[in-house]
Amino acid sequence: MFLQANEKNQSPKENESETITLPDPDFDGEYSIEQTLLKRRSVRSYSDEPLSLAEISQLLWAAQGITNRQGFRTAPSAGALYPLEVYIVAGNVNDLPDGIYHYVPRGHKLEKVVEGDKRVELWAASLRQDCVGEGAAVIVFSAVYKRTTWKYGKRGNQYVHIEVGHAAENVFLQAVALDLGAVIIGAFYDDKVQKVINMRKEEIPLLIIPIGKM
Repeated sequence: MFLQANEKNQSPKENESETITLPDPDFDGEYSIEQTLLKRRSVRSYSDEPLSLAEISQLLWAAQGITNRQGFRTAPSAGALYPLEVYIVAGNVNDLPDGIYHYVPRGHKLEKVVEGDKRVELWAASLRQDCVGEGAAVIVFSAVYKRTTWKYGKRGNQYVHIEVGHAAENVFLQAVALDLGAVIIGAFYDDKVQKVINMRKEEIPLLIIPIGKM
């Protein structure tokens, strides 16, 4: 296991109160990469069945989990600078109280950011797209651009966008391997999403991915 590796970038949220250690991710699933690519589709309608904490763990590890002792992650990052931040908005997850949580790759854990089910607020901030409010949980990616641009200048903006695409596809393929539905949402009000998630000013929301049982 490489989940305790040191990282170059640590979120200032790490010293905040409540943390939840996630179940260890599974590194040996039943689906081949070819099968997940073949079956990947955008899914906007979900059942009312809850997700499990193990499924949340697997999805977040796919997004930004640590994969070796040097702190490298599941998605490539220009200069290994890791500008992305990942949040889970939980509203129907077994063994996880409703709320918004920040994913911390080091230690593979969650930090509570906001209490309560905030899917309706996120739905409103996302142009009232029903899938955002109906997913059992919603993953939100943001970026701190200066982590990359200090080294690469304006070109770093493009590198950040490339990186979030890598990470989002990881989530998609992992969702397929778990028999879950997911869709990427790019239409939303940045300022309203920032407010719902309680992001820091330097964080810019990039993608929203609702996830649920089919």
